[in-house]
Amino acid sequence: MSALSRTTRGTSGPGLLLAHGAGGGVAPNYGPILDRLADGRRVVGADYPGTGGTPRATHPLELDELADALVAAADAEGLDRFAVAGYSLGGPVALRTATRHPGRVTALVLTAPFARVDHRTRLAAEVWRELFASGQRELMGRFLLPLALGPTALDALSPEELRAAVRSTGETAPPGTADHVDLVLRADVRADLAAVAVPTLVISTTRDRLVPPALHRAVAAGVPGARLAELPTGHLPFAEAPEEWGDLITGFLGAQEGAPER
Repeated sequence: MSALSRTTRGTSGPGLLLAHGAGGGVAPNYGPILDRLADGRRVVGADYPGTGGTPRATHPLELDELADALVAAADAEGLDRFAVAGYSLGGPVALRTATRHPGRVTALVLTAPFARVDHRTRLAAEVWRELFASGQRELMGRFLLPLALGPTALDALSPEELRAAVRSTGETAPPGTADHVDLVLRADVRADLAAVAVPTLVISTTRDRLVPPALHRAVAAGVPGARLAELPTGHLPFAEAPEEWGDLITGFLGAQEGAPER
């Protein structure tokens, strides 16, 4: 896999790597909280193939390759050790990074993660992938938006805002979306959970209709000593409650950065 395009913030302090979700990117998924995360930290975000400035891959994506590419992005920015924040598909990527590079990762923050998708999520992801591949972007937006956005946030939209959100969901999907979703369908890090040996926070988006909270809780239950926090949003905390999301991440990281190493 070629080098991933990088987004960096901050000039000093502990390192933090960002792993984004399927059909997203560093800017779309972490943009509202990037500066907050970089307060006292060096933040490096890496865009998967087919999003941001990274070209599409010529072969199916694999967790091992993404984990290695994420660490290579840290190397390129001079980070020796770092925490990893993973959102959605970034959860399995972060978990694999922690087990594949155990001497490098200091902590994990996993938002709306899964170890392996359930049948409901699998069926939704298959439709998402096919709608994208067929070019039916507006239909994809109409399908995906009510799954991704929490019901309260969705119902708060005016008719004009709803139409605009549907269009944006379809039009802003990056070229690698189908490749990312294909990895969602194949990813399985259940065997990694017990091998995680760093402090871990799992943030469950409790109104999530895309990746159900039961999958988040299963990750928290499988990682030794993991903490579970709840955020009353759908699958898009960066759109629905960025300040609260940032509070959970920075509060946990701040506590770990000031604690003796495990």
